[in-house]
Amino acid sequence: MKESLSLRFLYQTIPGRVILKLLVCPPISVITGKYLSSGASKWLVNYYIRKHKIDLAGVQIPENGFASFNEFFTRKKKTTENTSSSGNLISPCDGYLTCLKIKKNVIFSVKHTKFSLEDLLKDKRLASNYHNGTALVFRLTPANYHRYCYAADGRVIHARKIPGKLHCVRPVALKEFPVFVQNSREYQVIRTDKFGTVIQMEIGALMVGKISNHLQMTETRCVKAGSEKGYFEFGGSTIILLLSPNAVCLRKKLFAKKNSDGEIPVSIGQALSQRLK
Repeated sequence: MKESLSLRFLYQTIPGRVILKLLVCPPISVITGKYLSSGASKWLVNYYIRKHKIDLAGVQIPENGFASFNEFFTRKKKTTENTSSSGNLISPCDGYLTCLKIKKNVIFSVKHTKFSLEDLLKDKRLASNYHNGTALVFRLTPANYHRYCYAADGRVIHARKIPGKLHCVRPVALKEFPVFVQNSREYQVIRTDKFGTVIQMEIGALMVGKISNHLQMTETRCVKAGSEKGYFEFGGSTIILLLSPNAVCLRKKLFAKKNSDGEIPVSIGQALSQRLK
């Protein structure tokens, strides 16, 4: 994946890093967020659609068009296909999936970034439950639908929000910063009948990178696979599912679709686990 000159400037030059530090500071992020949610940002919508070749077929488009860039970015579909779980673990979003084995006491890499599970969760005891388990990492591109759903039926038993410095999740940034340590992230611990205790995490990115989950941090309740969990406002985004050892058997057909980067294209609601007999 080729990186833009602007990203290389921000991350690989001293003047760029000075500008980057200003861009990711909270006041600037707040101002940017307000602008992208205002009518003044409407002009960005058509530009973004053309640049990323976004297909609006099946999208709910307001009668007078999108009132702001963020209204477009958080657009809803008229119908979300294939979100009936039928007892399967499903993809929580549109994007590209990478499957990783979680080894105890080993630093592993996600999108060119090395980090420990303990750093990711900020909870050593919780992390220990997933050693030798599986991490499913979903990378959303600018063209993807940025609403996401629950991946399994279950009950939310714990939730946590971890603030952080927001940095771009594209590879050039990952060479310079431990992105999953510094990025803001939210996760819920979900107790399921079929897949053990699953962690579903969302990660924000450059500047705004806002994570908007419908369920409040203090709430615990039953959730259904396929029901909308939340959405990302503008900013690169990533979702991670953590599964304990032997919790799921992934469909073999998935791996036949790997691209040259080792990623598997998936769509929201797509079954990831083998069919239950």
